[in-house]
Amino acid sequence: MPIPEFETFLQKYPTYKQTTLIDDLRKKEYARLDRGEHIYLDYTGGGIYAESQIQKHQKLLHENVYGNPHSSNPTSFAATELVEGAREYVLKFFNADPNEYVAIFTSNASGALKLIGESYPFSSGRYLLTFDNHNSVNGIREFAHARGAEVTYIPVMLPDMRVDASQLNVELAKPSKSGHNLFAYPAQSNFSSVKHPLEWIEKAHAHGWDVLLDAAAFVPTTKLDLSKVKPDFVPISFYKIFGYPTGLGALIAKKSALAKLQRPWFAGGTITVASVQGDKYYLADGAAAFEDGTLDYLNIPAIEIGLKHIESIGYDAISERVKTLTGWLLDNLTQMKHSTGERLVRLFGPKTTEGRGGAVTVNFYDKNGKAFDHRFIESEANKVNISLRTGCFCNPGAGEIALGISRVELDVCFTSPDHHDKMTIDDFRLCIDGKSSGAVRISVGMVTNFNDVQAFLSFARGLLSQ
Repeated sequence: MPIPEFETFLQKYPTYKQTTLIDDLRKKEYARLDRGEHIYLDYTGGGIYAESQIQKHQKLLHENVYGNPHSSNPTSFAATELVEGAREYVLKFFNADPNEYVAIFTSNASGALKLIGESYPFSSGRYLLTFDNHNSVNGIREFAHARGAEVTYIPVMLPDMRVDASQLNVELAKPSKSGHNLFAYPAQSNFSSVKHPLEWIEKAHAHGWDVLLDAAAFVPTTKLDLSKVKPDFVPISFYKIFGYPTGLGALIAKKSALAKLQRPWFAGGTITVASVQGDKYYLADGAAAFEDGTLDYLNIPAIEIGLKHIESIGYDAISERVKTLTGWLLDNLTQMKHSTGERLVRLFGPKTTEGRGGAVTVNFYDKNGKAFDHRFIESEANKVNISLRTGCFCNPGAGEIALGISRVELDVCFTSPDHHDKMTIDDFRLCIDGKSSGAVRISVGMVTNFNDVQAFLSFARGLLSQ
């Protein structure tokens, strides 16, 4: 590591020294990163698992026999005990009162969001959401439209891509009087990394809204304390927090809000009694009513292992590590200029570490101010073993604002006869008349170190004056 640059970094971000336990942890638990010479900068896309997580889970499976929990035999009881223990630990981890909240296991955050969409009583109500929601939150609007609800988006504004608070206040003050109202927003945008105020939750409650807080991008690096803020629905994906297992998430829901949901079907595991001849069924209580079929009972115990791993590190250390390295990345990347004076990057999101997470989203430009195709940047990064992400990150609203794609352009595109039945990404690029169709996201995470950031900055300098 270049000693002078590291010393300069420490002078500006002295609290990085408080996170040295993560450097020790990386050598022990994540040594494969350095062995493989990986520069992993896609933590918003997925976390990295520790070796001990795998070892503990394998030991559990190696030493025991577990059966389908939908039974009452010894192996079934053993599996049920582990599943319910993990469920309790999820609530404990987020400091959620088990008398107030329930944890429902799903395949991921998207699965949790679909449960809300298909079951929320939208009829005659309103669905309010910010522009920078993930597509799985946007997708709920289709259920809302189908049931006659009014759907309203609150835009985000350049350059920081934060919400116009006055416009949000106006919309929150106008809930439907004849139906239910749902307000959805990300605690942290997966595009701009903006952290939206958690105070919006109680403000919305005061006007009679239910609140869906998408915490998938927030909880990998920031503590969510459900004893202090009380959203009605919180979808999460566990692999984003600690890497393993994939294919498991949760919907943490207030019991009072869960009682409003009306499932459109029933499945194995969700009922107490169902009859073919009687044409009747009775849903189970609580989480069981929303967990279709057989749970992933062999992998669910790994959730508790992962949560305990995060607790052993502590959110204070994780948050400080991410904040300091993100600050250094922002400081250096945004100052890079070509010989012509043109800036190398244009940033989409906050320029400082205040009110933001560890994802830095930019587009790169040549010496004449022409944008590099984001796919070219990813291709070049691949050559030096840097893992980052490009595109719109399943966040079209934020992407449209950031990239300057207008409503008129989109209307023309979507109403074209050629696009009546289908549209490819190449079709879309033609519609927007040469504008960028995506961006580059560099996301710092729990075990990122100074060398990782320096390696990326070196890669970025290599693009100067091209």
